[in-house]
Amino acid sequence: MRVSVALCTHQGERWIEQQLRSILAQTVPVAEIVVGDDASADRTLEIVRAVADGTDVPIRIRHHEVALGVAGNFADAIAATSSDVVALSDQDDVWHPDRLERLLPHLEGVALVHSDARLVDADGAPLGSTLADSLEMTAWERAAMADGRAVQALLRRNLITGATVLVRRDAAVAALPIPAGWIHDEWLAMCAALGDGVRFVPEQTIDYRQHGGNQIGVRRLGVADKLRRVLEADSGKHARKAQRAASLAAEAARRGLASGAQLEALVEKARHERDRAALPRPRLLRVPRVLRGVLSGRYGRYSRGAIDVARDLLEQHGD
Repeated sequence: MRVSVALCTHQGERWIEQQLRSILAQTVPVAEIVVGDDASADRTLEIVRAVADGTDVPIRIRHHEVALGVAGNFADAIAATSSDVVALSDQDDVWHPDRLERLLPHLEGVALVHSDARLVDADGAPLGSTLADSLEMTAWERAAMADGRAVQALLRRNLITGATVLVRRDAAVAALPIPAGWIHDEWLAMCAALGDGVRFVPEQTIDYRQHGGNQIGVRRLGVADKLRRVLEADSGKHARKAQRAASLAAEAARRGLASGAQLEALVEKARHERDRAALPRPRLLRVPRVLRGVLSGRYGRYSRGAIDVARDLLEQHGD
């Protein structure tokens, strides 16, 4: 299968050359690289052009003078690819030389594969952890993401990081446009899970750089950090989750992505997030509503169980 790379950049001069070199050094050569640049004002494009001049692999630049945002930029780059498979790429990571060689066989029978990643610091030094470890993927989640039950896991929370993704182009293009409020990797993952499926490969295939300036990044939380997150003010996140869940159910029905029991689950997920967003400000008044959600099993099916129960009972709500 031919592989195109959708690589999105913004002010990426520090790392973009290393990333491009790692892509060009793959043991399975890529057919093309589509660089979607979101209004970079540094040397990013100058560096990309210099690398392009030294390779036979076509590197096509789509420069957006007005930034499209992360999701819009990736959507545009994906649509501009021409191969059987699209590999998503951030500007600041480094691919392991055999990334494609290891992941392509796992696309057999599914629309999307994703892998683990080694976490490194700004200078590329290992941080002693992996992406899956930082996400604290449970044994159940790992199994569900590997054996065809990805929808069940993804309705609870997103577990797929775009920088580790390979997706069949026809599936990726069919998932466009990306609805408002959704990030590209979450949306592509959910559409793939509802369709031909998703597969998790528990191997580290990239160095996933964490440097404090990531538009999307991860870090493993300590006990104090987790408690702080439970107690922090809502700040509108429940309303955003409710809007996203509602748009997922609506778009899945409109596009024919889900029907029957799957569609019912999406509608129930939307109802669950809407109920969470409508919890009253006084903590004591939340108890019966949260308890109904627990007894119905919704917190187990559509949230992270006890963690989100505690959050809904204890977090601060604004006026």
